[in-house]
Amino acid sequence: MRRFQFTSWRSTRSRVLSVAAGALAAVASMAAPSFAGTVTFGSGANAFNMEFVTVGNPGNAADTRPQAQPQSGDNPETLGSVGYTYDLGKFEVSEDMIAKYNANFGTGNNLAITTSSRGANKPATNVTWNEAARFVNWLNASTGYQEAYKFTTPGVNADIELWDATNDPLDYDSANQFRSKRAKYVLPSYHEWHKAAYYNPNDSTWYDYANGKNTAPASVANGQLNDTAVYKPTSGSRTSPADITDAGGLSPYGLMAMNGNVSEWNESTVPNIGDYNSDVSYSRIIRDGFFNSVASFLKVSYSSGGAASQEGNQVGFRVVSLSSEVVPEPSMMVIGTLFGLGGLVAKRRRKK
Repeated sequence: MRRFQFTSWRSTRSRVLSVAAGALAAVASMAAPSFAGTVTFGSGANAFNMEFVTVGNPGNAADTRPQAQPQSGDNPETLGSVGYTYDLGKFEVSEDMIAKYNANFGTGNNLAITTSSRGANKPATNVTWNEAARFVNWLNASTGYQEAYKFTTPGVNADIELWDATNDPLDYDSANQFRSKRAKYVLPSYHEWHKAAYYNPNDSTWYDYANGKNTAPASVANGQLNDTAVYKPTSGSRTSPADITDAGGLSPYGLMAMNGNVSEWNESTVPNIGDYNSDVSYSRIIRDGFFNSVASFLKVSYSSGGAASQEGNQVGFRVVSLSSEVVPEPSMMVIGTLFGLGGLVAKRRRKK
């Protein structure tokens, strides 16, 4: 009889350990989710697709190199260190996407966005930060999520307001008062953009250029060859960016045109010591070089800034997709699971 009970206990223990391992694996999976893929926005003839690539390695080391501190006030202890997995648009937002936003929503609402007119698959430039934020808000609202940025006055180029702890408790984040905590689609923060461009997940190393090297990619007018980017050639000039899907080689994370083609708006304000997205009057960061910039503009040390209502024919943007799922704290899930399994084991043992 005792032998039978002992065998039963070993079988129970094996099942318990198997369930515990499965629970831990499930928690680990939820703690670092992947959301890469293609998302469709709009409807009918005015639908368009946006492809996202996962930027993983949450909790990566910060970029503390002196050459990586392009703005006074940057904190080298945190630059580019992102504690969560997120997705970033593989390509820059195109003129066609803006045109379809206008057809779906902007026209008739005094929220139509004007862009350059180079071609449907060219990156949308001459777009202000405010207009880019309106576009992102529509991506959220049209798919059932909370808008990312708080606009309270009409007009496509109105300034945002800060989310407020008292009036907006579900959206307010003391560390970033620009971005709603409930939004799925947002403009990339300074840290999110920096990591996606200059961090190589294959060897956990920071590099000077978005090709995963400390030497500049080759200058091209278009194409998809590795270690190339669309920027000013050694002699002559370029008058236009390439199509968003034909704008040079991919970054180590698999993103196109993180070097060259057009410069890109970041969500974040130009860094000020002790200040981060807490004043809507501050200029916003613009990263990377563009189709007619020299190679030094592609380097990690370069960035510029502009007022939220400013536009330029070399400045565009891309979109971040965040997790929209509420996941319990992994530590609490593990504790709860193991306590439950422990209770099962104790119960089985008492039956011997």
